[in-house]
Parts: sequence; structure tokens; C-alpha cells
Amino acid sequence: MTDTWNTIADWYAERLRTGSAMHEFSRDILLDCLPVELSGQRILDIGCGEGIITRTLAARGARVMGIDPSPRMIEHAQAAERNLPTGALYAVDDGCTLATVATDSVDWVTAGLSLNNVPDLDAALTAAQRVLSPGGRLAFTIPHPCFEAPHATWTDAAQGRPRRVVGNYEDEGFWRSENPQGVRRAGNQHRKLSTYLTALIAHGFLLEATAEPTASPQVAVEQAQRAGLPPFFLVLASSRR
Repeated sequence: MTDTWNTIADWYAERLRTGSAMHEFSRDILLDCLPVELSGQRILDIGCGEGIITRTLAARGARVMGIDPSPRMIEHAQAAERNLPTGALYAVDDGCTLATVATDSVDWVTAGLSLNNVPDLDAALTAAQRVLSPGGRLAFTIPHPCFEAPHATWTDAAQGRPRRVVGNYEDEGFWRSENPQGVRRAGNQHRKLSTYLTALIAHGFLLEATAEPTASPQVAVEQAQRAGLPPFFLVLASSRR
């Protein structure tokens, strides 16, 4: 059977519940570029998965809706909300259409490690622009395309220190990891950094900040080979409407 985000949802939710330094790091660097106080802010969290980012946004006072195309992921998010209520709401929806979200209805769109999963980036950015109120902002993280290109691997180099062997960075498109314990066994869309940034500009977004945070100490403990490398790429942009 070919894995999808729906078929790995139980495994994924359990992985985050038991602690994943990489996912927690991705969440934290995204949240660090948002205001600490979000009371009254309307936020849409695209590709929310089991709600790791959505819950924290709601805890900061935001009125937040998490959407994900995987029904099973949304079931896990709703179960977490019932267990520890934050006020977050969830719905099954496609990030390329946002059919459940009204035009000009949110102040922020967040997307933690999810735009790299949408098959049509242009459609996703068009949908994000539509639902954002004028001057609204988009904040997202993606796996760093330079170091997470298709089929990138690790090898020993000088002094026995692991080095990243980069895959085919130029080869954009869908690929699936062969790692049976990797999230990208469900598939991933590889795009170059320039593809993301050019698309943002073309769809009327103004770049405010980008960042390539070096792996946190917690990530380095969990995956020592990642010390000194940025596992994620962060973008903050605002709507020019």
C-alpha cells in the first residue's frame, strides 16, 4: 500500500505526542515571528495536522481555525481539543482551495511544514490571498529545500563528522522517501527557494523576513548530524491588497 498523510496519521500523531524535537523546533521558529499576544486576531492554520501549531495560537488568544485535507489528522486534532480545550476549531479542507474559509476573513495565515505538500503552490497562494484581509500576513516554514532535496543522504567526511549529501536540487516535483519511519514516505513536493519566493511576489505578497535557523540544541541531541545545518526555511510576508 502506498502511504498517504491519512494512512500515517496515527503514527504521526503519536510521534508528536511522545515528543519530536524537529517538529517542536519548526513550531517554535514559526511562532517566534508572530506577536506573543494574539487576542482578537483571526488566524487560519493551513495543513494543521494534529494541531501542534493551532493549539499554541489559540492559547495566545487567537481565534484560530486549523484545516487539513486528511480526515484522520483532523480527528486527532479534535480529540486533542476535547482533552485540553483551547478554543481552536478544525475542518477538513484543501489548502489549494480553502473552500470552507470566507474571503477577507483572517488576519494571519500560518502554514507549518505544509506548503511543501500542496501539489499546486500557485493555487495555494491564490487561496491564501483571498482569505486574508487587506494587509494580512502569511508565515510559513518548509523543510529547507537545499538540504532536504529528493534523496539527500548522510555520509562520514573528514574527522568522521557526518556531512549532508545533497540530492538533485534542480529536480522539482513530487517525490516519496523510502525511509519507512520518515514523514516524507507520504510524499513531498520539492521546490527551489527561488520558486517559493518568486511565487510569493507574483501573488501580491511583500516579503518581510526570511530565516534559516540553525538546528536547536534539542534537535542536535535527537539528530546529532544536523548540528550546524538549518533544517527549515522560514518566510514572513504581508498581503499588498
